[in-house]
Amino acid sequence: MPLLKFHLYEGKKEEEIKEILDVTHEVMVDAFEVPGRDRYQLVHEHKKYQMVMEDTGLGYERTDNFLLIHMISRERTKEQITKFYKNLAKDLDIKCNISPSDLMISISSNGDNDWSFGGGKAQFLTGELL
Repeated sequence: MPLLKFHLYEGKKEEEIKEILDVTHEVMVDAFEVPGRDRYQLVHEHKKYQMVMEDTGLGYERTDNFLLIHMISRERTKEQITKFYKNLAKDLDIKCNISPSDLMISISSNGDNDWSFGGGKAQFLTGELL
């Protein structure tokens, strides 16, 4: 049930965006052990002046290929999060030509009572979902 929001500079081709989404989903399913149909992704394209993403003094050189992923999800273990960060950086670099220095990820945690997948129900609370 993680909800992923992708923020990137406008101008990528549809196929490039689809590949980013597919790669991220594959890594997330593996790292967090969620069902394959647990896929909720939003893409936000920004003009250069609408997104300022520096590096908190870490020395990363950002390019026009920069990608910020904001994930809203249940709490995850340190091991799961570490695996997700590492494998996503590696796979996006190899498959999408997004350098690890151009990838920033933020995870916001929420709980089961914060989700309704439709029908006016809280499916985690009703027991329809685990």
